[in-house]
Amino acid sequence: MDTEDVTSAPSTPVTPGTPGAPLFGGFKPERSGNVRRSLLKSCQCFSVEAWALEEGSLPTVSCSLPPPPVSLARKVGAEFIGTLILIFAGTATAIVNQKTQGSETLIGLAASTGLAVMIVILSTGHISGAHLNPAITIAFAALKHFPWKHVPAYIAAQVLASFSAAFVLKGIFHPIMGGGVTIPSGAYGQAFALEFIISFNLMFVVTAVATDTRAVGELAGIAVGATVMLNILIAGESTGASMNPVRTLGPAVAANNFKGIWIYLTAPILGALAGAGIYSAVKLPDDDDHGNSQNKPSAAPSFRR
Repeated sequence: MDTEDVTSAPSTPVTPGTPGAPLFGGFKPERSGNVRRSLLKSCQCFSVEAWALEEGSLPTVSCSLPPPPVSLARKVGAEFIGTLILIFAGTATAIVNQKTQGSETLIGLAASTGLAVMIVILSTGHISGAHLNPAITIAFAALKHFPWKHVPAYIAAQVLASFSAAFVLKGIFHPIMGGGVTIPSGAYGQAFALEFIISFNLMFVVTAVATDTRAVGELAGIAVGATVMLNILIAGESTGASMNPVRTLGPAVAANNFKGIWIYLTAPILGALAGAGIYSAVKLPDDDDHGNSQNKPSAAPSFRR
């Protein structure tokens, strides 16, 4: 604060409740009209935008505290529920499509799985990150966006959710279960290439909306769900468009159909690693001007935590 003449101090201690005292202790009003000031600039709790001080006006003060940490148990629980919803929805739609002789159509299968991904991300993304997929978990960990020590717990929850959904569906629709299994309809080489490419597409988009502060994180559910729908329209007829090892593993065990299962356990992981790595290589640097980085407002957090 610039030194300036002020009125004589009162004889009693000045508090925020004292008539005529400043609202915040140690804050003296400026008499210059158009000077920009930042209130409590050194306080990390308060986030106060610069304001043009006018006589008799007060700034708007907001306090943004970091959210409380989420325990690993809660994260794993949310991951289990989210993966259960996804596997149940995607597999059930495929089984119903088989039972009704194709009434759902490929567009219905794509819409069902894409909508399931979208609602799970929007409902649990702020808790667990809504990976729902071991390939995504491994890719995030490989790029240091997720701790390796949590990877086994996440993958265990995803695998358990896959088995749970698959055997519940087997109990409901038995003996019709084959339609829910993702198997290659052509050559294994073609199936591997398609699964790699669509997993690459998925992870490229996921990495963008989940790790880049310039992406619109609030629309992550819509973006990722739309990508899943697109991928199913591309590869659904050829491979079932798994993109997810546990999407294939649980139904395959429940239906005792392991045709080409190695494709679905390897291609999605390799494709996800490639997609995450390529996006990380081409994205803009975090701070174009490091000297001005402290003056930039922090971006809204993405769906991944």
